[in-house]
Amino acid sequence: MTITLGLETSCDETGVGLVSDGVLLGQALASSMDEHIRYGGVVPEVAARAHLHSVNSCLREALAEAQLDLTQVDAIAVTSGPGLASSLHVGVAAAKGWSLALGKPLYAVHHVAGHVAADTLEHGPLPDRSIALIVSGGHSSLLKLGDLATDPIIHLGDTLDDAAGEAFDKVARLLGLAYPGGPSVQRAAVDGDPAAIDLPRPLLNSRDERHRYAFSFSGLKSAVARHVQSAQRNGRPIQTADVAASFQQSVVDVLVGKAIAACTDHAIDTLLIVGGVAANAHLREVATERCAAAGITLRIPPLRLCTDNGAMIAAIGDLVVRSGAKPSGLEFSADSSAPLDRSLLI
Repeated sequence: MTITLGLETSCDETGVGLVSDGVLLGQALASSMDEHIRYGGVVPEVAARAHLHSVNSCLREALAEAQLDLTQVDAIAVTSGPGLASSLHVGVAAAKGWSLALGKPLYAVHHVAGHVAADTLEHGPLPDRSIALIVSGGHSSLLKLGDLATDPIIHLGDTLDDAAGEAFDKVARLLGLAYPGGPSVQRAAVDGDPAAIDLPRPLLNSRDERHRYAFSFSGLKSAVARHVQSAQRNGRPIQTADVAASFQQSVVDVLVGKAIAACTDHAIDTLLIVGGVAANAHLREVATERCAAAGITLRIPPLRLCTDNGAMIAAIGDLVVRSGAKPSGLEFSADSSAPLDRSLLI
C-alpha cells in the first residue's frame, strides 16, 4: 500500500490530503476567505501569509484523521501551478522541505488535473475515455481525457475571457451581493425567475467551429451591467433575484450545452463536471436532467471536493505514483501560468 500526501496552496485555501490506492484516508483544510471579503477578491500577499500560518497545522490534522505518522508517507504531491505565485511558492517550499527531510519522492502536479482526480475519490477510476468540464474562478475548459496519469490532456475549448466563476463574482458585485459571488448569486436566484430577463447565451450556437467548445462570459456580464444601469437611470428598482436567476440560467445553459455537444461529437458517454462552480446546485440539477436525456453518465464530486482542497492533489499524486512516473526531484519551481497538457508538470 502506497500512501501519497498532497498539498494545495494555489489560492486562498491551504489543503492537505492523504490518499492510498484511490481511497481518501484523511484531509484538512484552512481558508483565508474571511480575510479577503472586505477587499472583494483574493489579495495574494494575505493569502501567502495565511498559507505560512496554516500549512503545518493542516498537515498535523490530516495525519491525525488518517491515524498516520508522517514517516509512513511514501510520496508527496504538490500543486506547482497554476495559481497565485506567492501562494504556490509557499506550498512548493513546504513540500520540498518534507521531501528532503523524509527522503520521499516529490511530484509537481497540475492544479486542474487535481480537480478531475477528486472525482475518483467518490466514484472510482475514470473510464478509458471521458470529457471533463472544468469550471472555477479562473478556469472554464472542456477537456478530452484518456488515462489521467499518463496520457496527454486534450483541450477542446477554453475560456476566451472571463471564466464562469469570475463572471459570478463580477455580477455579484454589480448586484451588491457578497463575495464570493458564486454562493451569493445562487442564494439570490432561488426566489427569482430565470426567464425574467432575456440574456445572451454566448457562443452556445456559434457557427464558427473554432468556438464550438470555447467559452466567453465577458459579454454576458456586460449585458447584466447594462440592465442594472438602465434600471438605475430610469428610477426602477433592480429585481435582484430575477437578475441573479436569469444570469445563472444563461451560464448553466452554456456550460451544459457545450459539454453535452462535446460528448456527442466525440462519441464519449461519460462527462465529469469539476471545479468550484460545480458546487452550484442549479448546474448540478440541469446537468443531471440533460445528461440523462442524452444517455450520458454524469460524474460530479461531492461539494466538499469541488472547491480547492488537499485531497484532490493527493488523488492525482496517487494516480501518478501508481503509474510508475519518475519523480520531479527538487529543482522545479512554481509556475503561476502552467499549461494543462499533462497531470505531472515536471
